[in-house]
Amino acid sequence: MNIIGINAYHGDASAALVVDGQLIAAVEEERFNRIKHWAGFPAQSIRWCLETANLKPSDIDHVAVSFNPRANLLRRLGFVATHWPSFGAILDRLRRQGKTLGLEEQFAAAVGQNQSAIRAKFHRIEHHQTHVAAGFLISPFEESAVLSVDGMGDFTSTLTAHARGNDWTELQRVFYPHSIGFLYTAITMYLGFPYYGDEYKVMGLAPYGEPEFADFFRRMIRPKGETFELNLDYFTHHKSGIKMSWNDGAPVIQPFFSERLPRELGPVRDRRQEMTSRHDNIAKSLQVVTEEIIMHMLNRLHDRTKSANICMTGGVAMNSVANGKITTQTPFRNVYIPAGAADNGTSFGSAFYVWNHLLRKPRTFVQNHAYWGCQSTTEDAIAAAGLIGVPFERLSEEELVDRTTDLLIDGKVAGWFQGPMEFGARALGNRSLIADPRRTDMRDIINLRIKFREKFRPFAPSILEEQVGEWFEIDEATPYMEKVFPIRKEKHSLIPAVTHVDGSGRLQTVSKQTNPLYHRLISRFFQKTGVPILLNTSLNENEPIVRTPEEAIRCFLRTDMDVIVIGEILIDRHRPDFPEQFRKRLEAKQD
Repeated sequence: MNIIGINAYHGDASAALVVDGQLIAAVEEERFNRIKHWAGFPAQSIRWCLETANLKPSDIDHVAVSFNPRANLLRRLGFVATHWPSFGAILDRLRRQGKTLGLEEQFAAAVGQNQSAIRAKFHRIEHHQTHVAAGFLISPFEESAVLSVDGMGDFTSTLTAHARGNDWTELQRVFYPHSIGFLYTAITMYLGFPYYGDEYKVMGLAPYGEPEFADFFRRMIRPKGETFELNLDYFTHHKSGIKMSWNDGAPVIQPFFSERLPRELGPVRDRRQEMTSRHDNIAKSLQVVTEEIIMHMLNRLHDRTKSANICMTGGVAMNSVANGKITTQTPFRNVYIPAGAADNGTSFGSAFYVWNHLLRKPRTFVQNHAYWGCQSTTEDAIAAAGLIGVPFERLSEEELVDRTTDLLIDGKVAGWFQGPMEFGARALGNRSLIADPRRTDMRDIINLRIKFREKFRPFAPSILEEQVGEWFEIDEATPYMEKVFPIRKEKHSLIPAVTHVDGSGRLQTVSKQTNPLYHRLISRFFQKTGVPILLNTSLNENEPIVRTPEEAIRCFLRTDMDVIVIGEILIDRHRPDFPEQFRKRLEAKQD
């Protein structure tokens, strides 16, 4: 049985294919159209999933989308009746919901078929139900508490549940307009980070500050029962809606905090303005209070369920700093957060909802890696190098690992493009930019000369999973960079490039079973340096992570990377025959 799951008309539109209960493929639409966080219908992603499995459109039995315009309808009508939102806000919502009503037609167009030729049954599934499915049904737990928490989906921002087998019992919901995700987004925009998905920048800025404004944020959001509520005096979305543009491009959101926020907290930062200690302290305060609300909900959820296990999902579950504190600040002992915890993961969440929950099929799949996307061959890489006109060497795997290790030890920055592309926001050793974590200057080199981004942004340590306890104070598997842990104090000076200002690191544990080549590379680096860690960040430059060898080489040429490894080929810009025109282009960009 073949099931296509879709995230459409939310940020990070995506598609996933589940065949007989196994995840076969999953990819975000942004990787094809090169528009970050693209929102719309993921037509190219759907076609790629079918091509990957050699399936025809008529082979698809079920299509599920993580959006149901009829969900919580009475709540929606009650809110409209009591709050009278603006006509523009209502019209915007109706337009967006109207697109989902044409799901069958859009799917048929995406796969090049008449609607009558599509035999699949279509399902519109409430947004947070697909989040729960994406967190629990593919987890290793037979029983677990579940916390789904994000900005908003189908009029709900938060859902808690107790899950067992193929089912779950809902415990609490938080409805519109109350949302911890909205709080974080509002302050992200207040701090001068205007783009959809910029919340992670605020999380990265927070360790530089002090919680000077924590009491202020405690007035903006407060615990209520087992969940929370916003102080709506600081917001406008409950009156005028949130002005969003989702029309087949990057989502654009207009600020929705009220005049009371800058009146009490101070002037809004212009994004061209230098960061100050005040901004650092605001970020830190927001993060501290966000963690307080998350831990409050988790502790109350444990009181209800008595479970040792917790599945976290939704966009707020991307807050890796909070995630790293769950086992020390709550009674939960085992934490599962999937690759693609945000809206992108509702594509496979909706597919497994159909397979396990609606069709009652047994759970036979556990997601233990993120490598579900497109892949290329060495021949593809050779063809791309020839098209662009750059020289390369073709090496055996042994030579490739050894040469790359030596280049990293020599202070070089390398692109590393191998195997299937990662699903989700984080590069995990297949579409990565890697470097020596021991160099004190490496963070500035990559931020300022390669990524062209703010210098406060941290980098992740990719560490051999068997070495975590030697280098971090908490020894937990963290395959998706989903948790931040304190680095042991005696190790700070050994890995300064991946040690954040507060002594923490957002680690990725690397398994020999799920990524043997990357594990082998780090192991070789460990043998030669005594450090079982590489600096890892995504292989891109202010764009979605690269998908093809050609995109990877062009990214390499636009930046100050020293080498790039794609499959079995190595391209080194420092070799004598490297084309002069590419060097001149790079120097002009840096000037």
